Parts: sequence; structure tokens; C-alpha cells
Amino acid sequence: MIDRIIEVEIYGQKYRIRVKGEEDEKYINHLTSYVDQKMHEVAVKSKSADMLKIAVLAALNIADEYFLCQKNMDQLNEVIGKMESEIGSLEADLSKEDKNTNEFNKAP
Repeated sequence: MIDRIIEVEIYGQKYRIRVKGEEDEKYINHLTSYVDQKMHEVAVKSKSADMLKIAVLAALNIADEYFLCQKNMDQLNEVIGKMESEIGSLEADLSKEDKNTNEFNKAP
């Protein structure tokens, strides 16, 4: 696949980014829009014109979102693990009941 260079704009600044294909380009544009949106939100809230400060605060907000999502994923994985364990126990119980039922039916 041939690499291409696309130009994106984040908070009024243009950047050239190398992409590998159409899907990559769509994804980069999605990321670009998200970062641009976050920077505009921070600029409004902070009332700052300092682009570096806005970029750092936006990065902190994005990092916070990431870590909250990671925490939620960890909690969900823990719940899924408990559910899998319960399912395993239920399957074992059902297997024992099935075995006992079969033995009872075999008795004279």
C-alpha cells in the first residue's frame, strides 16, 4: 500500500500527516476533528489565547477521558469474569444434576 500525505487542520494550524489508505485517512480526520473540538472547548472555558496552554489542557482532558474509559473497561472485565465464573459453577451444578438423574433412572 502506498503512503500518502494529507493535510489536516487543528485549531487553525495545518499539519501534514502520512496515511496508508482511505480508512487511515478517515480515521485521522476523525481524530483531528476530535482534538480540534477539545481545543476549542478548552479555549472557551479557559478564556486563554495561548495555544500551547490550550493544547496541554486539551491533552489533559483527553487523557482523563482515556483513563476513565480504561477504568470502566477494567470494571466491566471484572464483572464479566465474575459472570463467567458463575456460569461455570452453574454448568458444573447442572452437569452433576444430570449425572445424578441418569444414575437414578438406571437404578432397579
